[in-house]
Amino acid sequence: MASKETTLRRSARIRRQIKKVANGRPRLSVHRTSKNIYVQVIDDANGRTLAAASTLEKDLKGSLKTGADTAAATAVGKLIAERASKAGVKDVVFDRGAYIYHGRVKALAEAAREGGLNF
Repeated sequence: MASKETTLRRSARIRRQIKKVANGRPRLSVHRTSKNIYVQVIDDANGRTLAAASTLEKDLKGSLKTGADTAAATAVGKLIAERASKAGVKDVVFDRGAYIYHGRVKALAEAAREGGLNF
């Protein structure tokens, strides 16, 4: 199991690589816990959150069996794509944080792509 220091170093390394290739695009940042998944579209130049979604929202929470499976991640991915397009964001750079691109993180990314986000 990775220590907290290792996890923080990995997420900092990923974020550093993302900022090199971002070219002014907002960052689609993912955070997952054992019970929920959260995602934000962040404009790093201005330090503002442009759109956000999570499994804790009332309209999603009632329709999902649990907030900790790939079905929930897919629903959140579709929701963030819809909210980002309302905010005028089409192109983003994907920030998986310290999480590997597998399971819930992958399901969220694929649903966001299907919803219209380009990354």
